[in-house]
Amino acid sequence: MFRILLVTLLLASGTFAKPGVSVTVYNQDLALVRDVRDMAFPKGTAPLLFRDVAARIDASSVHFKSSGITLLEQNYDYDLVSPDKLLEKYVDASIEVIGENGDVVEGTLLTATGQTIVIQSDDGALRSLLTKSIVEVRFPKLPEGLITRPTLRWLVNSPSAAHQEAEVSYLTSGLSWNADYVAVIDESNKADLSAWVTLNNTSGASYKNAKLKLIAGEVHRAQPPSPKYNDFMRAEAMAMDGGSQFSEKSFFEYHLYTLERATDVLNNQTKQVSLFPDAEVQTKRIYEYDYSRNNDKVSVSLEFLNSKDNDLGIPLPAGRVRVFQRDTDGSQEFIGEDNLDHTPRDEKVRVTIGNAFDIAVERIQKDYRQISSTVYEQDIEVKLRNRKTEPVTVVVVDHSWGDWQITKSSLPVRKVSAYQLEFDVVAEPDKEVVLTYTIRNR
Repeated sequence: MFRILLVTLLLASGTFAKPGVSVTVYNQDLALVRDVRDMAFPKGTAPLLFRDVAARIDASSVHFKSSGITLLEQNYDYDLVSPDKLLEKYVDASIEVIGENGDVVEGTLLTATGQTIVIQSDDGALRSLLTKSIVEVRFPKLPEGLITRPTLRWLVNSPSAAHQEAEVSYLTSGLSWNADYVAVIDESNKADLSAWVTLNNTSGASYKNAKLKLIAGEVHRAQPPSPKYNDFMRAEAMAMDGGSQFSEKSFFEYHLYTLERATDVLNNQTKQVSLFPDAEVQTKRIYEYDYSRNNDKVSVSLEFLNSKDNDLGIPLPAGRVRVFQRDTDGSQEFIGEDNLDHTPRDEKVRVTIGNAFDIAVERIQKDYRQISSTVYEQDIEVKLRNRKTEPVTVVVVDHSWGDWQITKSSLPVRKVSAYQLEFDVVAEPDKEVVLTYTIRNR
């Protein structure tokens, strides 16, 4: 790589200090930025620059408001300065190149590829230079059209010269958030549950001392046009910011979480903020066998009620739940994780952990009978062997479509829906239990 010396043009701008910026982030790679700044407006119709907007802004969503000021025209300039852009703009123009040995080559740039550049001197001689041997390239000025920061270029009209606040809001991609939960359970299935908001910013802008809001829910959006900007690489750095809570309230058909203090949301940063204080939640272990989903394994889940009596009772935004269990020596081990959907208060949450090691299961179709051209029967047998030291109850799930009925079964059946039935099978330690049932379909 070679070093570039820039002689930058000073662009006039009407921006001063920022009275305030707020960012509302959605789950769907979307954010609403509201930026209030003190600005100087000249009298009459004049150009004005609004810098430091997100590089991934949706320019068609910009809303401008300032008393008495009319926005006549807007352009979004996103052609940012880079070594390749400068060389591209200076084709057929004069530059100065300094090599490793200190040689200075001046002339007209004819072409620039990834490996070489070609310069024609005033006497007509051509020089082909390898970019790896170039120490510095000097350009006389910043070429027209290139900018150092993403900028909104406006044409505004003001009845008089004024210094006043202007509010600019816009949508941008590159900002998203999700919740991350950590549950640590003990032998009694009581869990210490903590929650973090994980916020990713690759929007191409930083928002310092910002008021942060989060929207939980699925906002419908029209199909956007193809973007005209380059994507940003996601940074691996993570900023931890614990201790503060969000206030929560219903907002339209969604839930709005507001951080009760200002925070910095920096570009190319993953930020975590505590969502709520640790809760002590009583959970229940669920064993389930569903042949259509897991044909030879019994799955294990934790279930709990999102209620005030269970130390929760708040809307839980979607996110990933990681579950750990305390060992007898006081340490804790990771035992599984699952995704949590948006869950209202007073609803059950079920987190699938994995498969039971000590419960073996077999499902066999013992017989199939065609009763008529439209009616047939199946005899099903499910064998469960419990190798644990304590009894377990396994929920055996089956699915059937059309007009069906259980004509006989060894255990009571529970019809969950038009397509699902369940049996509660109690398996004693070191015993095998057999469930049999007959399904008639028509």
